[in-house]
Amino acid sequence: MTEEYALDLRAARREAGLTQRDCAHLLDVPATQVSHLEGGEKLPTVTELCALCLVYGRSFESLFCGIFKDAYLVLQERLASLPHPKDKSANTFNRQITLNALAVRLADDNQHKHGPG
Repeated sequence: MTEEYALDLRAARREAGLTQRDCAHLLDVPATQVSHLEGGEKLPTVTELCALCLVYGRSFESLFCGIFKDAYLVLQERLASLPHPKDKSANTFNRQITLNALAVRLADDNQHKHGPG
């Protein structure tokens, strides 16, 4: 797990002029939990993610770009090794459309982050 998100959280909090206690109060969690989030020891819950984005006025992607990068790499690897379905049914039509769209999104993001291959 990347700890880049922890640094981003800490920097966003400091830039906002808030203390860990302030954030803990806004998130309705113990101050130690904010410390664990900023130390990379714990991933935030979905509710905490939404609240942190609102508190800091930043998008999910900007706060957790390291996690997004990891997810892209894992998905690219997993997509390449996805087994074919054993039987063809009406359900597999949407499956292929979804997988093709995912491949395009992953390729587009890879182009944005790393330039032409």
